[in-house]
Amino acid sequence: MVTIHAEGLDHKALNDTIREILEPCTVDGCCGQRFIAAGMTDKTLDIYGVPGNALGAYLNGGTVTVRANAQDAVGDTMNAGKIVIHGNIGDAAGYAMRGGEIFVKGNAGYRAGIHMKAYKEKIPVMVIGGRAGSFLGEYQAGGVIIVLNLENPKGKIVGNFPGTGMHGGKMFLRSQCVDVVFPPQVTARPAGLEELREIDGYLSEFCRLFCCDIDEILSAPFTVVTPDSKDPYRQMYVAN
Repeated sequence: MVTIHAEGLDHKALNDTIREILEPCTVDGCCGQRFIAAGMTDKTLDIYGVPGNALGAYLNGGTVTVRANAQDAVGDTMNAGKIVIHGNIGDAAGYAMRGGEIFVKGNAGYRAGIHMKAYKEKIPVMVIGGRAGSFLGEYQAGGVIIVLNLENPKGKIVGNFPGTGMHGGKMFLRSQCVDVVFPPQVTARPAGLEELREIDGYLSEFCRLFCCDIDEILSAPFTVVTPDSKDPYRQMYVAN
């Protein structure tokens, strides 16, 4: 595996170097460079350090692994592939993603999964091992968001206004969500066994990546959140 030393390289020089290397590569000493792996297809990239905004934007295949935190807009509009973060992520992760998978060991900032959508056979998936900030799944139109709250199971799993404008897809929250206020255009209910089977493969992959125990994860109740209207914007903005 080729190692790229990122110290002293701006985002353009670093990304040009990554594109020139056809084999799997490691980026060492990353510190805030933006757009890493943007539009990448079928390559394996291992990053040590903290990448800047828009990591894996428009990703079209391959695997990106970050051995630390990542900043905002991870997986912006990604189409395929996998992003694995061994720390926390910033705001707007998975913005408008329409395929691929994002696995986060820690917490996510605001607006994770905003405008997430599905396209034909493509089902985007985001699994967050910690908690998520406010506006989780805002305007979600498809795909699956899973939040596990493993680091602080007694704390609130998500911030304010989850599912605002949601009109497709599902959210699975590992909590009874008694302290969460959902908007009127969604339905939040206990997840049944059939619904949990839908996410079994994603949970198994999360456990493989981060050395977790799936039985422990499934020992807690899940709440599933789905839209209850095909016209959520009318509920939000039009007076009855």
